[in-house]
Amino acid sequence: MTEENMNEITNLEQNSDNGEKQPSIMVPVGDLDSVSDSNPDAVDELAMELATIQQSAKRIAIIGSRNLPITHQQLIETLTTALIKQGNTIITSGGSSGTNAAVIRGAMKANPDKLKVILPQTIGQQPSDVQDQLIGVPHIVEHADRAMMTLADASRVCNREIIDDCNQLICFLSHTSKTLHKAVEYAEEGYKVITVFYLD
Repeated sequence: MTEENMNEITNLEQNSDNGEKQPSIMVPVGDLDSVSDSNPDAVDELAMELATIQQSAKRIAIIGSRNLPITHQQLIETLTTALIKQGNTIITSGGSSGTNAAVIRGAMKANPDKLKVILPQTIGQQPSDVQDQLIGVPHIVEHADRAMMTLADASRVCNREIIDDCNQLICFLSHTSKTLHKAVEYAEEGYKVITVFYLD
């Protein structure tokens, strides 16, 4: 490393007990961390994430796989209940099993008014057990305009709508969950605070 790349911060040339001089301390200027003025977006993104984390009450989207063991569902249910008791609003979609069902159960225990369910299509297009689970949920968004779409396509659009409506995303997925991976990528593009739990 050349002297041109070094910056002398302090010179400790004090005499020690044996009369020897201490060496100077040199720090390479090129190694110092700095935020480039040419990339203000990085600073803005960090500021947005920090502001979201510091909010006392957030809009948190929780989505994930339908294929979950009962122990994972219980954890998600408990997490949802705790988040709502902290004053947060939870956004999810319908589901007869798995992540969404656990979220709905946990939210209904804590405070139904803090739950928003966005369906990929209409209530009438949901299986009967899902319709039963949605009884008593005060805030349900249906989409009759997606009635002719396949459930897979409607779910992709639904995930984006859920993410657009939140400050933070929590997602439970496996490494092979393509639809959920795309949802996480979409959340990253929207500068959302993201927590991902992999199930495999």
